[in-house]
Amino acid sequence: MTTNPLSDRINNLSVSQTLAMAAKARELKALGKDIISLSLGEPDFNTPDFIKEAAKRAIDENWSTYSPVDGYAELKDAIVLKFKRDNGLTYKPANIVVSTGAKQSLYNIAQAMLNEGDEVILPAPFWVSYSEIIKLSGGNPVEVPTSVDSDFKMTPAQLEAAITPKTKMMWFSSPCNPSGSVYSREELTALAEVLAKHPNIYVVSDEIYEHINFSGTFCSIASVSGMFERTITVNGVAKAFAMTGWRIGYIGAPEFIAKACTKLQGQVTSGANSIAQRATITALEAEPTAIKYMVDAFHKRRDLVIGLIKDIPGLKVNVPEGAFYAFPDVSSYFGKTLNGYEIKDANDLSMYLLEYANVATVTGDAFGNPNCIRLSYATSEEVLIEAFRRIKSALAQ
Repeated sequence: MTTNPLSDRINNLSVSQTLAMAAKARELKALGKDIISLSLGEPDFNTPDFIKEAAKRAIDENWSTYSPVDGYAELKDAIVLKFKRDNGLTYKPANIVVSTGAKQSLYNIAQAMLNEGDEVILPAPFWVSYSEIIKLSGGNPVEVPTSVDSDFKMTPAQLEAAITPKTKMMWFSSPCNPSGSVYSREELTALAEVLAKHPNIYVVSDEIYEHINFSGTFCSIASVSGMFERTITVNGVAKAFAMTGWRIGYIGAPEFIAKACTKLQGQVTSGANSIAQRATITALEAEPTAIKYMVDAFHKRRDLVIGLIKDIPGLKVNVPEGAFYAFPDVSSYFGKTLNGYEIKDANDLSMYLLEYANVATVTGDAFGNPNCIRLSYATSEEVLIEAFRRIKSALAQ
C-alpha cells in the first residue's frame, strides 16, 4: 500500500480558511472560551417568513421528486425576470443554470471552460475559493494586487499588464468579498475597453452581494457595451435573502456555456434541492425592497465598524460600499512581539487576536492580500462593539 493513496489534486488543494477559522472558533467555544467570531460570511438574520411559507407550500404540494438538472422552468423564468428588473440584462431560460449554491456555479464554469495551463486573472483580494477552484480545474490563477489606497480595485492598466496569450478568463466580485468594494459603471467600462482588444477572454462576474450595497447604484459588467456575450453572471439567494443553508445559486451565460454547465452538473449532482428551488421562485419574484430592512441594518453596522477600526492606532481601512465585511490593512503591526509571540504577517495577527482577544478573524492571505485581515460585521451592534474593544485592547499591548 502506498503511504498516501490520495490524489495529487486533493493533496494540493487548500482548506477554505474562512471555514477553518469558523471551525476553530466553534472548537474553542466548546471548550468554554468566550469567543466572538467575525470570521464567517453569513447574515445573522432569519430567512424572511414569506420565503419560508413558500417552502412549506412546496412540501404540502409534494414537490419532492428529482428536479430538472438546470432548474425548474418557473425558477428560470423568475431568474430571467430578476436579471431584467435589477440588472437590465435580457437572458432567456436557455441561458440560465440553477445549481446547489453559487460555489457550485463557479466550479461548473471552471470545469466547463478551463484547460490545463489556461490563465485566469484575479484582482486581489478575491474570494478564497476562486483560486482553488481554478487550480482544481487545471487553470493558473494570475493575481493582480490592489491595496486599500486604490479601494482594492484593479485599474485598466493593471488588467492590460496581466493579460498574456494564455489568458482565458477574468473572475471578480462586486460588491467584493472581502473588501466590500463596488465597481462603478465607469470603472467597469474602462476595464471593458481593455478587454475589447482581447476578444477571446471571458469574464465571470460574481454578484452574490448585489443587493447588500450602500452606494445607491449597481452595475453588472454584462450590461456594459460589448460584454454581454462574453460574461457569465453568477448570483444566488444566500446573502441578500439570508438563505445560506438553502444552497441555491445560478448563472446567466451564453447558451453554449449554460449547456456545458448543465452537462457537467448532470453527471455530478443533478438538479438542486426541489423545495429550496420553489422557495427561491418566491424570493426572486419579490421586489428588492422586501429585504431593505437587512440592508439598512448592515449599512448602520458598516458605519459603526469603520468608526471603531479608525479608532485603533495602526489600522488603515477603506469605506466598503457593499457586502458585510471590513478589510483593514494591519501591516503596521508586522514585526512586533508580545511575550515571545512575533507577528510576522496577517496570519500571525489573526491567530494573535484569537489567542489574546478571543476574536476570530480571517487572514488576508486567504484572499490574496497578506497585509490585511477580514472582519465580518454580520452580527449585532453590541457584539461588534465588544469585539472591537477586545481587538483594540489586544493590539495596544
